[in-house]
Amino acid sequence: MRLELAGHAVLTDPVLTDRVSALRRVTRSASAADRADVDLVLLSHLHGDHVHLPSLRLLHPHVRVVVPRGAGAWLRSKGVRQVTELAPGETIEHGDLLVTGVPAKHSGHRWGPRSTRGPQAEAMGHLIEGADRRVYAAGDTDLFPEMAELAGVDVALLPVWGWGPTLGPGHLNPRRAGEAVGLIRPGVAVPVHWGTLALAGLPQAPGRHGARMRRLLKDPPHEFAAAAAELGTATKVLVTPPGEDVPLPGTVRRPR
Repeated sequence: MRLELAGHAVLTDPVLTDRVSALRRVTRSASAADRADVDLVLLSHLHGDHVHLPSLRLLHPHVRVVVPRGAGAWLRSKGVRQVTELAPGETIEHGDLLVTGVPAKHSGHRWGPRSTRGPQAEAMGHLIEGADRRVYAAGDTDLFPEMAELAGVDVALLPVWGWGPTLGPGHLNPRRAGEAVGLIRPGVAVPVHWGTLALAGLPQAPGRHGARMRRLLKDPPHEFAAAAAELGTATKVLVTPPGEDVPLPGTVRRPR
């Protein structure tokens, strides 16, 4: 996501190329405008589709990159200059923004939960505050009870799927993301982490596997909106195609 808040342009877990290993972008390509004037990048965890080194190298070398605590030296060794470490419960200032680390229920290892090689740092989300707004960017996470401590944020950016035909551990599916809305009760919820990347060739494949992937590139955010509505909260769910702007209401009313 590109977030424009309090005079800053912030990217969360940016993927700015058309390829991530065996994955291919299935929406419009990212443009130079998407990374223009960015001055802050927030990285939630070290998986390759969230800390994507080729994308970070497309940014100006003086952009501040916030990485989970313990991964700073590794990221600097990859050529990223302006690195700040952050852990859940810690807060940093960035101009007129405050960024607080939030816990996440997700593997923090570079190569996922099954490997012990390479760097590891605790996965996290971010609470971004500025211009009288509070935005929760969840990163990758499954449901956890402490989400209720975020109750009343103005905007929640919640993952509702991934890039494959199945979800591994530590992810929200549409139903659990709806339950997260019930805990957080944000003014606005934006489904993210869907419909952007897929295994090369799978969406075009014949038969049930291709059909399932094509469905998963479209349906999860709508299933999430339906699940959130069933809970009866006043949260407004904004389903927006990847690559499009998400216009927020002039005043976000927090549900009671």
